[in-house]
Parts: sequence; C-alpha cells; structure tokens
Amino acid sequence: MFSTIAPAIALRRSAAELRRNGPRCHRGLLTLAIETSCDDTSVAIVEKTNTSTSSKAKIHFLENITADSRAHRGIHPILALESHQENLANLLNKALKSLPPTAKGQASICLADGSSRRKPNFISATRGPGMRSNLSVGLDTGKALSVAWQIPMVGVHHMQAHLLTPRLVSCLEAEENCTTTAAASAATPAFPFLSILVSGGHTILVHSKSLTEHRIMASSEDIAIGEALDKSAREIVPADVLAGAESTMYGKTLERFVFPNGAADFAEYRAPRDRGEEVAGMKRASARGGEALDADLSRDERVELGREIMRVCFEHLGSRTVIALEQLRLTAREEIGTLVVSGGVAANRFLMAVLRSFLDERGFGRVRVVAPPPYLCTDNAAMVGWAGIEMFEAGWETDFSVRALRKWTLDSEAGDGGVLGPGGWVKRDVLNLKV
Repeated sequence: MFSTIAPAIALRRSAAELRRNGPRCHRGLLTLAIETSCDDTSVAIVEKTNTSTSSKAKIHFLENITADSRAHRGIHPILALESHQENLANLLNKALKSLPPTAKGQASICLADGSSRRKPNFISATRGPGMRSNLSVGLDTGKALSVAWQIPMVGVHHMQAHLLTPRLVSCLEAEENCTTTAAASAATPAFPFLSILVSGGHTILVHSKSLTEHRIMASSEDIAIGEALDKSAREIVPADVLAGAESTMYGKTLERFVFPNGAADFAEYRAPRDRGEEVAGMKRASARGGEALDADLSRDERVELGREIMRVCFEHLGSRTVIALEQLRLTAREEIGTLVVSGGVAANRFLMAVLRSFLDERGFGRVRVVAPPPYLCTDNAAMVGWAGIEMFEAGWETDFSVRALRKWTLDSEAGDGGVLGPGGWVKRDVLNLKV
C-alpha cells in the first residue's frame, strides 16, 4: 500500500512546487521588453535559463533614449510622449538584430536582411503606474507585436520590476560565473525581503512576501525624495554647473557637486545612535537651512547646504526602515535578511552609506543591503523583461484588452488589489508551459 501511495504523493508535491516556483526547464525563456512609463524610451531583450543547478540570465540588448527637456528644467509630459513616438519603433528595429540565432526546433522570425532570429516566447511591456499617454505607446506596441508574432504578453507593474531587479542581477552574475561554483541555485534575494523604492516619482517602503504579495509599510505623502533632491539641486548647484547637466535628473548633479571625491567625502559618516540624536540633527539642519534662505552663498556654503539636505533626506529613510524592521520583528516574529534599494536614487552612493550605517548602529547589522548597478537603477526595459519572466513563469499572462494604469499600487490589501488586482490577468497552468 505504501509503495503505491508514495509516488502519487511525490508527484502531487512536485506539481505543487512547480506552481509555486515556476518550471525548472533546460531551455531558456526569451522576452522582448518595452518601458515607456515616463521620459525614458527603453527596449531590452532578456533571456533566463533554468537548469537543475542554477538560474542564469542574459541581457542580449538594452538601450534607453531619454527625452531632452533640460530647457524646461524638469520632465515635460508632451516632449516625453513625442520622444516615445519618435524613438520606440527605431529602438525595436535595432533590438531585433540582437535576438539569439534560431536553434533546432525553435520558432523564428525573418529579418529584413534575410537572417533568421529566435522568436521571443512573449512580450513584456510596462502597464503602470506612470504617465498614461506615455505608457500607452509602449503597451499598445507590445500588443501589436504579440498579435503579429502570435505570442503572449505580460503587462508589467513598474514598481514590482524595480524591486525584482536585484534578482535579475544575481542571475546575470550566475551567467558570468557559469564555469565556476559561484553559479547561484536560484534568483536572490529570496522572499521575504524589504525594499526601499526611491525615485523622482516614488518613495515607498515595501515588505515583499512573494512575487505578487507585497505590503506597503510607508510612503511619501507629498513629494518623493528624488523630486526633492532635483528641486534642491536647481537652487543650490551653481548655474554654470547645472547648465552642464546631461539630463533633468539634477539629483545626480547635486551628488557630484557636493561629493566631488565620491565616498572619500563621507567616509567619516556615522548614523545617529538613537532617535533623540536623530531629531537633534534634523533641528540643526533646519536652522542652517533657514539661515541660508535669501543669502548670497559661497561655493563652499552651497556644498555644505547640499550635503545637509541629502543627509536629512537619507536619514529619514534610514529611520523609517529601522522602524519597519523593528515592527516586523515584534509583531510578525519575522527577521528580514535583505534590504533592497532600487529606483533612480539607489545609484546615490551616500544613500547606501547612510542606510548601512543606520542598520549597523540600530542593531540590524546582519541585514544585507543590495542595490542594482547604476544602469539598472533608473527606468529601463531590462527590469521590465525580468519581471515579465518571473510573472510568466508563475503562470500569468495579460489579456489584450488591458489599458495603461496611471495609478497602480503594489499593496495586495489596497483597494485596487495590488499587482494582481486590476482585470486583464490570465492564469496559465505552468505545467503546460512550452519553451
């Protein structure tokens, strides 16, 4: 009796594991990804390969074109939309040449030069949140490609893509080290983990239990930190320096101005040991800021003011992160092992130093802080492609009827239901996945 039942139980367990974690196939999943949520037009080709020992990823193509709105000293919605319309098709045409060659038994597409390339398994396109008209350019283009090539599509949640980016990076590193024992057995960090998503449009602290189960523990009520730094930069950075900025991400210009020597300029930084010391530091910074108003500041005074503004912003993030970790420890009996920092401001080295010092000073020294490399911190299609792959592996596709979403929370308990809340999702049996 036992010998008959045991294999059936094992089979059911294997099926359940596949439904939770996705298939473990030897052939790769290939996606063409599109990102147009704001002012970056981005296209990527991302591939993931699962074997019995590792998960590896490769970015075959990634290119961004950012709308030039420096004349307006900030993002201009109409210019951004026109930039998407002008550049997306050309980027896609260029990307097709980077599709992998077709292997035996794989579906292919024929390019204008007569060469044959591997057809993607599905399309990934950002569905929201973001500027609705801009999102629609990429989403509708993704639908058209899906129809033309007769392949599925995944409408990706932009913020979910940001928080999953370190998992892409871990698999990229596994690909680079595939001949050594450093190859990872799975994408990391593993769930659960805590994320700070910090950019010009968002400042969110997220507790992620699974691919689609997220809880927002804190968020900005008025202005995102990235936008605050951009606006501060426009007032603090000398006009000649600001004029040389490559884009309207002036927070990056501010960082270079106040920390010209990089990490050496904040090597002595130490986070406040407790809340009292933290509040005292904020009061000092407020007093200095008041003195600086309407003053004819010297270059050195501008540097000092810029450093203080960054310190206060980043210490506020560090403080809220510690509160969230303490709350999870006390109420949920959950010890978080990884803090993910993603979004455009995650490229700021001073931010990473502040967070590391806060965790060490407040009793969370064992928590690992991870952030993508700078080119994957800002909006990009590679992160969209990776999020699409993770959702596709979990059995999720998107109906062609979906429309762009200007607002779309991550929180599973919010009114819109989080990642899986909006209509248009189609659940596929992952056991029948064809790759």
